[in-house]
Amino acid sequence: MSHTTKISIKGQIVIPGPMRKKHHLEPGTRVEIYEYGNVICIAPRVAEPIDAAYGMLPASPSLAEELLRERNEERNR
Repeated sequence: MSHTTKISIKGQIVIPGPMRKKHHLEPGTRVEIYEYGNVICIAPRVAEPIDAAYGMLPASPSLAEELLRERNEERNR
């Protein structure tokens, strides 16, 4: 999804309504602003980032189990 907006004289921007609704951004929502080279990223601030990240990665396959299996195979060679 792409939208165009304009920066005000005070450096403010308006996040388009569909994006605000999709990401549940309401008045007073705090955001983090990151810079990656020429890209500026705005992300909602999370009070507990570890709790927010919980469950993002699939439980299976287990990368730890795969690493241990590979190490055992190398050891047995």
